[in-house]
Amino acid sequence: MKSRIIERFRFEAAHAVMIDGKPEEMHGHTFRLEVAVEGDLKNGYVMDFLELRKLVGKIIERLDHRNLNELFENPTTENIVLWIAGEIEEKLPGNVKLHRITLWEGEENGVELEFE
Repeated sequence: MKSRIIERFRFEAAHAVMIDGKPEEMHGHTFRLEVAVEGDLKNGYVMDFLELRKLVGKIIERLDHRNLNELFENPTTENIVLWIAGEIEEKLPGNVKLHRITLWEGEENGVELEFE
């Protein structure tokens, strides 16, 4: 039986997305991130919540209170969540895989990636 655990995170950052080759005005957001990982139940759990929180926390720490244009060529929410997903996948234990990740830019706009 596969099971999933879910953790939520929040960070603040600014960006100016390139639209048709032109940057929009620099502005900030409260980004909200939801990460769901999946694996077999072993000893009653998929992965320790605190371990997942620490792993993802170190990744988003690199984004928190930053100008995302200094980190990404075009810091769209899609590009940011793809980068976060790649970083998480590299660091998960071998028996756990990333199932879904959602990044919300403010309250209304979000991007979700789902993995098979």
